[in-house]
Amino acid sequence: MRLLVVLFWLATSGIAVATEPFAQVAVEGGGQIVPGQQVHIAIDVFVPNFFTSPPQFPLFNVPNALVTLPEERAQNLLRTVDGVQYSGISRRYAVVPETAGTFTLPEIEIELGYSQDGRPVKATVYAPSTSFQVAATADGAAAAPGFAARALTLMQSFDRDPLTLKAGDALVRTITVFAEDTQAIMIPPVDVGTAPNLRQYEKPPKVEDGIKADRETGSRRIQIVVYTAQTTGIFDIPSLSYPWFDVSDHTWRSATLPAVKVVVAAAAATRQVTTPDLQDDQSRLLGNPLWLMIACVAVFVLLVIFFRPARRVALRLTDRISEIDQRRRLSARHQLGQLRQTIRTGNPMVIYAGLQAWSAKLGHRTLADWLSSENSPELSREVSLLAEGLFRGKAEVEIDRKRLARLVGIRGSSTKSRTKPILPDINPV
Repeated sequence: MRLLVVLFWLATSGIAVATEPFAQVAVEGGGQIVPGQQVHIAIDVFVPNFFTSPPQFPLFNVPNALVTLPEERAQNLLRTVDGVQYSGISRRYAVVPETAGTFTLPEIEIELGYSQDGRPVKATVYAPSTSFQVAATADGAAAAPGFAARALTLMQSFDRDPLTLKAGDALVRTITVFAEDTQAIMIPPVDVGTAPNLRQYEKPPKVEDGIKADRETGSRRIQIVVYTAQTTGIFDIPSLSYPWFDVSDHTWRSATLPAVKVVVAAAAATRQVTTPDLQDDQSRLLGNPLWLMIACVAVFVLLVIFFRPARRVALRLTDRISEIDQRRRLSARHQLGQLRQTIRTGNPMVIYAGLQAWSAKLGHRTLADWLSSENSPELSREVSLLAEGLFRGKAEVEIDRKRLARLVGIRGSSTKSRTKPILPDINPV
């Protein structure tokens, strides 16, 4: 009998362990890794049933490497283990080693929430430690090359024709570096050099990730240089070279931009017209100091007479404008526009609160009453999806924001019978 009890306990304990959250780690990509090359570390976190709060992926330190968590969208996963269905969320770290050698990632502590027996619980999972090997480049350099990436392109453009400038004009030069399999913060600046006899000013660079180009996604660095010429002549903006290491075939490459000639012509001369000094009797009268003093006194008296009435009129006008603006803000049309803007850009909880406030403004006790009065199955469906995502523990709330914004404020076709409310009353009578 005792043996049966022990076996039953072991079996149930095994099931309990099997249904606990867990995490997995994988080093993506294959082949040789060189210093400066971006390495993706995928972390998959699984829980039984579904998440009630998303995993919190922390940053960690690795000696002689830069570790970041790119702003990529998390991937949703599903997996069945021993007959138990698990929901998963996957994120990728980016690790850029600076030298050759073995790099070991520490165990990563990840906090999360999930549903257990119908109630939300907090848990912590530990992504196991992993490591990868970094080899020196083909030339034997153990340190990181200038820049390692894939499919790099270097381009430049000007806001006007450099051959048709006038003295004092500004010429704006835009240099764009685009590369795959890297991050924008890792793209080094372009050395533009100096252009003799041209003043130049470089604006702060702009870096962006997740840029689409020719069906590929990469990172981009934009540098803007402004040139001005104070004298006429023909000047040269020098050519430039941008070295980089291609991780596709482990080859050093160099992107170049050609030299550009700048032609500056003289600015158009301005014509000055000299007017003869003619004085008539009226100008002499105005130039008389006594006449000027009398005119000033008369203007002062008129201002004193008309100041108070004008001030009262201005105050009344200001009050009237404020009253009109207040009416506009309280109007249903203005508040409907604000609600539609919230639906397009706000988070799901703010959208739901805005819909409740709108239904109350229209005189309905609950949101369900308002949906019933609207008689719009499409509107009811979108609000139902919103509520289901918020209150039933879904990881992401998926609604058609444009469609929901368009449906709000448009009443459905009239009918004598009221449709059954999609949402239950929060405070039933």
